[in-house]
Amino acid sequence: MEWIYLVLIGLVVLFGIGVLVVSRRRAQRSIEAPSRPAPSPPTRPPKGRPSRGTLVEERPTDLVEPDVVEAPPEPATLRQRLTKARSAFTGAFAGIRGRRAIDDETWDDLEEALLRADVGVTVSDELLGGLRARVKAKEITEPDALLDALAAEMKARLVGADRELQFEPGDATSPNVWMFVGVNGVGKTTTIGKVAKQQRDGGREVLLAAGDTFRAAAAEQLETWAERAGAPMVRGNEGGDPSAVVYDAVESASSRSIPLVLADTAGRLHTKTNLMDELSKVRRVAEKGAGRVTEVLLVIDATTGQNGLAQARQFEQATQVS
Repeated sequence: MEWIYLVLIGLVVLFGIGVLVVSRRRAQRSIEAPSRPAPSPPTRPPKGRPSRGTLVEERPTDLVEPDVVEAPPEPATLRQRLTKARSAFTGAFAGIRGRRAIDDETWDDLEEALLRADVGVTVSDELLGGLRARVKAKEITEPDALLDALAAEMKARLVGADRELQFEPGDATSPNVWMFVGVNGVGKTTTIGKVAKQQRDGGREVLLAAGDTFRAAAAEQLETWAERAGAPMVRGNEGGDPSAVVYDAVESASSRSIPLVLADTAGRLHTKTNLMDELSKVRRVAEKGAGRVTEVLLVIDATTGQNGLAQARQFEQATQVS
């Protein structure tokens, strides 16, 4: 039993020696390691205006560029819209004027220029046929004279038409009615305003009828022209019967002894049979009361070309365009 006590005593002694050695080593490390200062708490800048010498970082703000609104393009003038047809003529004519004689190439260039300008096959053949006969008869011998003769022939075809507006004088209680017809957007309402101003400047009283009950603000537009011309106007409800509006306008003019009624109508495609029938009804109703339809004016875009001839045929059939 004694040896057991000796072993226990030895273990206790060894444990104490180990504890003493470890504590000394820790004390030595703490002496050798430099002491670090404790971190100071962050300081907040004072509220309000920063002190002098303080650097203030500003965050960049997002710059919003204003929207750039492009102006709508200006509508092309009549001269600009006729540039294609005019250039076709001038280009061909310039080449022909530089030649010494009239040959087959000259006739081919003239025919091509006329067709490119949408003159039409029939009219082109008639124009060139007459010129060929004059060249064959030695009446025309030079290219310059040929071009001058072509220009004179084309002008003669346009001048030959009767351009006078038909007005039948008589009883003031039976007013003349001038109807303005055509497809959409050709300028019927604007044309009425110009004709009204012309008639008023000539000393004739006129009354405007807002027969276009389909297009939005058509009556307001015509009312503006009526005010500028110093003429009264009769209008109806939007979407109403245009025949009734024209009839009321004729009766109003008759009661006021106004000798002329200018009747606006809604634009319509000449290929729409039902709309053309409605236009025929407007004319019939205009003459049912005291009115007399003495003019039906077809308004056509000057750049329409051969399609204008088809329009004229259909509107003439429906309203007897004069």
